[in-house]
Amino acid sequence: MNIRKITIAGAGTMGYSMADIFARNGYDVILWNHRQTTLDRVRTKISPEAADKINYTTEKDAFKGRDLIVESIVEDLSAKLAFYREMSPRIDADAILATNTSGLSINKLAEAVTLPERFLGMHWFNPPTMIPLIEIIKNEKTRPDVAETIYQLALDIHKKPALIEKDVPGFAANRVQLAVIREVLSLVRDGVISVEGADAVMKYGLGFRWACLGPLETADFGGLDVFYHISEYLMPDLEDSHDVPQLLREKFQAGDYGVKTGKGFYDYSGDKAKKATSARDQKLQAIYDAIYGEQK
Repeated sequence: MNIRKITIAGAGTMGYSMADIFARNGYDVILWNHRQTTLDRVRTKISPEAADKINYTTEKDAFKGRDLIVESIVEDLSAKLAFYREMSPRIDADAILATNTSGLSINKLAEAVTLPERFLGMHWFNPPTMIPLIEIIKNEKTRPDVAETIYQLALDIHKKPALIEKDVPGFAANRVQLAVIREVLSLVRDGVISVEGADAVMKYGLGFRWACLGPLETADFGGLDVFYHISEYLMPDLEDSHDVPQLLREKFQAGDYGVKTGKGFYDYSGDKAKKATSARDQKLQAIYDAIYGEQK
């Protein structure tokens, strides 16, 4: 399968960023949104290299004659199902339809798709212009060649794909991330370590290493015998609650959502949010360039 013509449905942060990346890598890109005002606003956020290479439209014929449609509308099951019921019949029979959901069931979404064998998840990570990973998630009917086509597409745009063979809640990355957050918040809750200390453990220890080696590679280097013996005494003591962590629940109930509200586990009032975001992006770019070379 040859992918050259791509339509991105949804012009939020993820949508316009994907359009930008595909356009900069030579693809014929349409960015579709149901509101013209949204399209007008995101034009100013597209990189200069892609600015004149993206077509913007609210017309539904944007889904005809395309090789790939990537849906990136609001992260709501009902909205996505309604979108697929209306739009998937408009898509060519030989096209591929992908969703950028971060956790909704691919099998459930596939129920509303005309050709589920040509449907799969294509989960990008924020900020998508900097994070290399794309999770490619198959539903029960996804054809192997469809998954392989999207895998190769991810490589072509200089991303690092991971194929998720079975649709499970949270896929792979979010399951690992929430397992870490659960343990970290239990340590903070019990007074073992501060919020700042917990982040230091990740940034300067585990996270620093994991930028180069995955956890299983790390175990190989450390010695599986060592990890076996540590597991024997440590596994029974790890946090295994099935509930939302207490500290996270308290933040949610207080309306402290993080950068977007000016307060989370840290203070982002005034210009602190802008500075924190800029610092994050500079560090991510430096890591990307150091490990993978100049970003495309």
